[in-house]
Amino acid sequence: MGRIKNAQIKKLAHDLLTQHSDKFTTDFEKNKQALNSIMEFKSKKVRNVIAGYITKEMKRLQKTGL
Repeated sequence: MGRIKNAQIKKLAHDLLTQHSDKFTTDFEKNKQALNSIMEFKSKKVRNVIAGYITKEMKRLQKTGL
């Protein structure tokens, strides 16, 4: 079972995915670096949660073929 993510985290991740979809992959480490280049985070934990959610969404999109 995974951790339930805040609605703000999900909204920010979806906004970033729509605006910068070409910068994200299914690799968590690369997504962390992409997030650092897009915006500045005060907390590493928040950045990592967003990067993890984006990674999960990219894997889901790749699996469905979109």
